[in-house]
Amino acid sequence: MRKRTATAWGVAILCFVVLMLVTPAIPQSQEYHNFADQREFLGIPNFLNVISNFPFLVVGVVGLVLCYYGNYFKLSLPGELFGWTFFFAGVAAVGFGSSYYHLEPNDARLVWDRLPMTVAFTSIIAIFIIERVDARKGTFSIIPLTLAGVVSILYWRFFDDLRPYAVIQFVPCIAIPLMAILLPPMYTHSTYWLWAAGFYILAKIEEAADVPIYNVTFHIMSGHTLKHLCAALVPVFLTLMLAKREVAEERVSLLQMWKVSWTKVKLNNANVETISCEYSGLTLYASSCKLNPMR
Repeated sequence: MRKRTATAWGVAILCFVVLMLVTPAIPQSQEYHNFADQREFLGIPNFLNVISNFPFLVVGVVGLVLCYYGNYFKLSLPGELFGWTFFFAGVAAVGFGSSYYHLEPNDARLVWDRLPMTVAFTSIIAIFIIERVDARKGTFSIIPLTLAGVVSILYWRFFDDLRPYAVIQFVPCIAIPLMAILLPPMYTHSTYWLWAAGFYILAKIEEAADVPIYNVTFHIMSGHTLKHLCAALVPVFLTLMLAKREVAEERVSLLQMWKVSWTKVKLNNANVETISCEYSGLTLYASSCKLNPMR
């Protein structure tokens, strides 16, 4: 197991080094700060982009309270409480950091927007390792992964290169759905992970379509505002999952469950076709008897 773990880390580091060597630097475009909706209301500039971060604060605080209130989430594995604390603290901090950034968008303030998001991303990866791979290794990975996220932000800020940050941000988008589908969970309600991943991807699409959405909605709401609201649904779904889940009686991956369900559907369809054929045969025989009453 140790050999496989070392190999996996070695491959990951090698891939990252190769990526840094063969790809050009990605500087922060200053056009990024030019959001579609820049309206001021109640003396607050970029009003909707600022207040749409409030759900992050609410969900983050609620999650932190439930983590420590009578073990409401039933966090039994070593390191789970630590990992989810990092996650919900990061989510709550997004409410402050992103609002601070949108009051006056620039690179210096963007650091405080991205930093808490990175803490949330990296803690989620550690939580997955705790739940589905090895609790001890996942617990020890929380701090290194968080530090890797912080370093990616500092690297961007000092060298104006977004490549490490892009890896930290987008790897979870691929890794979490794959791990949720392929690795058998310890708890029930694993599909909530897929809902959370789906809404995060939708949020990124809305972010990219900031101006078109603003125009389509007749300047009522921009894509970036919708991005905040959709992204806030990610911790909402994960909070619901924590509140509902129980320890699974049998550890079966979602892929295996889907295969079993598909097999049952195919068998049910086959049974329906067989019954239909038999019924048709009986009908034809009965009709034949009526036509030949002397037989």
